[in-house]
Amino acid sequence: MEFNELKKLHDLPLFDLLQRARAVHDAHWPEREVQLCTLLSIKTGGCSEDCSYCSQSSRYETGLEREALLQRQAVLERAQEAKATGSTRFCMGAAWRGVRAGTEKFETVLGMVRDVADLGLEVCVTLGELGAEEARQLRAAGVTAYNHNLDTSPEHYPNIVSTHTFDDRLSTIHHAQNAGMSVCCGGILGLGESVDDRLKMLEVLSNFNPQPESVPINTLVPIEGTPLFGKTGRVDTFDLVRMIAVTRIAVPGAKVRLSAGRAELSQEAQALCFFAGANSIFYGDRLLTTGNPQTQADLELIARLGLSPQAPVPLRHEETGALAACGVE
Repeated sequence: MEFNELKKLHDLPLFDLLQRARAVHDAHWPEREVQLCTLLSIKTGGCSEDCSYCSQSSRYETGLEREALLQRQAVLERAQEAKATGSTRFCMGAAWRGVRAGTEKFETVLGMVRDVADLGLEVCVTLGELGAEEARQLRAAGVTAYNHNLDTSPEHYPNIVSTHTFDDRLSTIHHAQNAGMSVCCGGILGLGESVDDRLKMLEVLSNFNPQPESVPINTLVPIEGTPLFGKTGRVDTFDLVRMIAVTRIAVPGAKVRLSAGRAELSQEAQALCFFAGANSIFYGDRLLTTGNPQTQADLELIARLGLSPQAPVPLRHEETGALAACGVE
């Protein structure tokens, strides 16, 4: 969708916007299911990048201890636990600038991917920048989705990160899609951006070809020691709901995921987000480095709303390897 269309949608009276978003949601997701995803940090801290919101950057004093890459068996055990508690997607994140084929750490990650894929879970990874060869090998190992958020608009991006560019992020997305992986790509609200910045970010990702398979909507979790700590206010709940509703309309076939910042939302606010079109959550006690609503509370809220956890989607290696290669327009 174009920016002017997104702007008109965003500026609708809230109930009119919600009505339109709900109609789109029901047309594409009639089962009233919520996908439960588990996110695990497989390598924490020590990142060379300077993303101004991130506690894992080595440039900031945030009190986060740097941890080595986890052992394969430890990751497999966490994935087994996630599956047992209802997650259908297991996401692994590493605090790296990127990965390079042929290195020991990359080979270890490929082994982790194979282990998780053999459990029948969807496998998502976020490892920083990718080249074409790295994307190809991840796909062959069993990765179904690559997470690489845009964060914000192209115009606002240099205010948030200086060690890589917005185009660098698009290049990684291009390589992931060309390798046959679906893309999990969204942004962060609360980075000091304007409403126009949020919509320009959505304009870019809604014009991917194909569109993202999932769109995480994060709100900034301010971390003491990062440059953004104390510089921006809390994201208004209705602003979050508007963004979810516009995203649902602009990317109708995507899972819209309530991500970082959900711990700060009341159950009533989360219910409104689900009504606006969110149908996926990160599930469990922690995200990469921040807290998350607890498992039982999530299940109880989903049940109270008359929703249900999404059933696992059977995956076979021959199916996952047959996706057509595609790119970013």
